[in-house]
Amino acid sequence: MAVLIASDLAKDMAGEPLLRGVSFKLERRERLTIAGRNGAGKTTLLRMLAGETSVDGGEIVLSKGVRVALHDQRPPRERELSLRDYVLSGCREPLELEAELGRLEAAMATGDEAALKRYSDVYARFEAAGGYGWRERARAVVHGLGFADEDLDRPLSTFSGGQLTRGSLARALAAQPDLLLLDEPTNHLDIESLEWLEEALVGLDAAVVLVAHDRWFLETVGTAVLELEAGRARFFNGTWHQWRREAAAREMALGRAIERQQAEIARMERFIERFRYKASKARQAQSRVKKLDKMERVTRDPKDGRALAFSFKPPERSGRVIFELEDGRLEVPGKVLLDGAELWLERGEHVSLVGPNGTGKTTLLEALVGHRPLDGGKLRSGHNVKLGYLSQHTEELGAGGARTVLEACQKRTGLTPNQARALLGRFLFSGEDAEKPLDGLSGGERRRLSLAIVVSSGANVLILDEPTNHLDLESREALEDALHGFQGSILLVTHDRALLDAVGTRTVAIEDYGLNSYVGGWGEYARLREERKARGDSPTSARPQAPPAPKPKAAKPPKAASGNGAKPASGPSKNRRREQAKLERAVEDAEATLAALEDELADPKAWATKYESAKSTARHTAAKRAVEEAYAELEAFEASAPA
Repeated sequence: MAVLIASDLAKDMAGEPLLRGVSFKLERRERLTIAGRNGAGKTTLLRMLAGETSVDGGEIVLSKGVRVALHDQRPPRERELSLRDYVLSGCREPLELEAELGRLEAAMATGDEAALKRYSDVYARFEAAGGYGWRERARAVVHGLGFADEDLDRPLSTFSGGQLTRGSLARALAAQPDLLLLDEPTNHLDIESLEWLEEALVGLDAAVVLVAHDRWFLETVGTAVLELEAGRARFFNGTWHQWRREAAAREMALGRAIERQQAEIARMERFIERFRYKASKARQAQSRVKKLDKMERVTRDPKDGRALAFSFKPPERSGRVIFELEDGRLEVPGKVLLDGAELWLERGEHVSLVGPNGTGKTTLLEALVGHRPLDGGKLRSGHNVKLGYLSQHTEELGAGGARTVLEACQKRTGLTPNQARALLGRFLFSGEDAEKPLDGLSGGERRRLSLAIVVSSGANVLILDEPTNHLDLESREALEDALHGFQGSILLVTHDRALLDAVGTRTVAIEDYGLNSYVGGWGEYARLREERKARGDSPTSARPQAPPAPKPKAAKPPKAASGNGAKPASGPSKNRRREQAKLERAVEDAEATLAALEDELADPKAWATKYESAKSTARHTAAKRAVEEAYAELEAFEASAPA
């Protein structure tokens, strides 16, 4: 029997039709993904199915006793609860049955025979709801979504917005519903949690309806697609990529139908114009006028013309080296994020930075762009590097006192009002939209505005922190195309695996408090992670390692006392000659190390697998860089010699 049957559903919003003719049926283990532009009514439909929003037409039928759970983008209200109590509060049935069993056991202890008869029935229902292991299963859900045991007893008021969203998702999953409704469940999940969620949903004995913008997630999880377009619904039984292929064929057919109809209309209008005043042809001309008036025009949804499309201009040429981080260290209060980390970015490279939530990806980007200092190590920037930075939360938009979209664009780009309006129009801020206050923008609008500013900046290096946040599918694909064609350098942090796969040519992973470089994009790195899992290793750790302890701040060395009695040297001092000899030996040692490594890498075993190839390439690059640095230090020392 079907878990859910929706028949001819209709919904109006502010007196205007939002949804019409929405019909579908869902069985257990079927997972329906809802597709449609922002504003098409996806979230509204989920709330209608959950009973939280009224249905203006049609009917929703749920099978008897169906348990429904909704996860949406609204944060929890009960902020005084602990995470444990909040998640378990969604498990109403096992909680109530467990309490009933406790009452019956107390009554049985007093010799109540009626309680004894009722006990077996309640216990059977309790076993069907998961039995005494239901709390452990709920804890496994919490762990799968990235929470630790020490988080369980923290009050919700101490969590960030993203953590609260994950808590809401954990509550919905832990409830073990028969019908699970998910609105953007992939938000704020790192890649490991995304993969866990995919496995959990595919194995779930329930019907699922979900809205998401993560293309890999949709393809992995979905078994059917409900397309919402221009207020109408179309059901497609198949995976996400099969639906996309069918939709593309339908779009091509629509384009041909529009062209044929427009050609027919043009022929009829020419005939009418030519013969309407001729007596012998007047009747035919009048007949065609009536036919033209009655013709149902084949048109596109007016919103189809409002698609994001942009590209980056060819940037100025930078030096070969963009960034070099040596022995880098980053800390936050009470925690070391990176220790002894090395990173390099070269001209034209598209590098993906990956790692679980909380390992320091955003903190590292902030250090690279100069928004925070390193806690140790050296950072060098190359010649003619012009940065374009897109932060995760778009805080930079209000800089300089900007209040509206247009003001923010002008202040950040230096464009005239007309030039700024032209730029904003390409990013779907046309007409009055350019005057919208920044405080009233949605997450997607803020992201589009930030992208517009970065595109106009002429940057030759893009530092991007979760650039797909809040973007719909069409906008994500437009961004993917633009980044793929960008001729400068990119350092990208994102949980959108489709974007990682399309853009990245090298992957840098935060592992064991360091930065490990792997040749290839996301696909190659994902295969390496799977190999580690097969060996029983942690997929995000090259080797187990204890966290480094925070270092005490080093005291500044005392300044050398200066005196006026020193005699001027008549040539290089003994200390200077010693330093020069040391630098020359460093050059010789670096060259010897490089030569020895090249002999070692001549062995085919060093390139036998993709993992070995990545490791060998990284070692060779580091050795060459060491030679270049040794020469650079020697040349700088020689150039600093007194005249």
